[in-house]
Amino acid sequence: MARWLTVTLLSAALLGPAAASAETVNIGVVLPLSGPNAQFGINAKNGIEQALEEMKPALGDLDVKLVYADVPAPNAAAAAVQRLVSQNQVVGIVGSFVSSITLAASEVTERAGIPMITHSFADQITNRGYRYIFQVAPKATTFGEKQFQYAKDVAAKAGQKLSKIAIFYEDTAYGTSQAEGIRKAAAKDGVEVVIDDGYPLGITDVAPLVNKLRRSDAQVVFPVSYFNDGLLIIRTMRQQRVNLPVIGGAAGYIVPDFQKGLGEYAEDVFSIAPANYDAAPDIAARYKAKHGVFMAHESIMYGAALQHMIAAIQQAKSTDPEKIRNAVASLKKCDGFAAGIPGGCTAFDAKGLTSTAYPIFVQWRGTDLVTVFPDAAAKAPARWMGAEVK
Repeated sequence: MARWLTVTLLSAALLGPAAASAETVNIGVVLPLSGPNAQFGINAKNGIEQALEEMKPALGDLDVKLVYADVPAPNAAAAAVQRLVSQNQVVGIVGSFVSSITLAASEVTERAGIPMITHSFADQITNRGYRYIFQVAPKATTFGEKQFQYAKDVAAKAGQKLSKIAIFYEDTAYGTSQAEGIRKAAAKDGVEVVIDDGYPLGITDVAPLVNKLRRSDAQVVFPVSYFNDGLLIIRTMRQQRVNLPVIGGAAGYIVPDFQKGLGEYAEDVFSIAPANYDAAPDIAARYKAKHGVFMAHESIMYGAALQHMIAAIQQAKSTDPEKIRNAVASLKKCDGFAAGIPGGCTAFDAKGLTSTAYPIFVQWRGTDLVTVFPDAAAKAPARWMGAEVK
């Protein structure tokens, strides 16, 4: 069952005499704030609230209220979103990180005619011909394609030609879509996929996967997994001295707790990513000062999603969801949190998919994540098998 919390970040007390003329708008926020993906939801919530706080000077008489729905699993999404729409009269929604939750939630927003902006990756999200759903990140197959291509390019810089790879993926919408992108990119380049294994989300024994990897002649492994599964796969690999380069699939590979959970085993692990905090140092510094950890990608992406929604409300000069939807679709926002996304803006094509963002490669260095590829976005050279490549 969803739990509810209404957060008023601009109140009559703050607005003073002008409050009487302020127009109040409710924006729904759908996130997993409990359950196995709670940390992602908390990170996104922290970014959303910082994004709203930093947008205050531009709000004028607009009184923005965030209405949170804790949705830890897809089967809770429909009722949660329906309640946001019917009881809280939200004019837009941002969320929900987990692709399968977003797919379920967007069924309701589409029927209700409420715009929703998500950072979820699954291709199906904007491949269904829906008018009211928008993705601020590229789709999962694009991440998969770049996950392979960037690995191939970095390996080539290190003097290694990739000819055989392994893919592990969790069998939800995110994992299957992204693995498909890796698979297709490898086939296009004539690279053999010697292991192509799905597994259930929340797997507790990865020894069969790792034993199979050890017996293979794969040169690199691509695990597409959420946090707990990613930790288990890499810890088991390293404990069994399987020291192949690891190319993570974003999600659990690019949050602060990844390094906390793995320690030295995290060093030099690569991941594809939709954004990294080193592209927005001022915003990231304010986040770290408040929360004590670096700003995760979901904090950046959902902060940008909220700011785009608010800017669309301002552009529409209306609380009519249809007018807001049209403003979301036409707006190109290139400041605030959006400037921290590769490509520098939030903007959407006719399907609702980002028209500006592209994936980047990040790599663990101690307790930090560093952008290492492509060259236009890199903050430091990549390392391949412990050696720096340029």
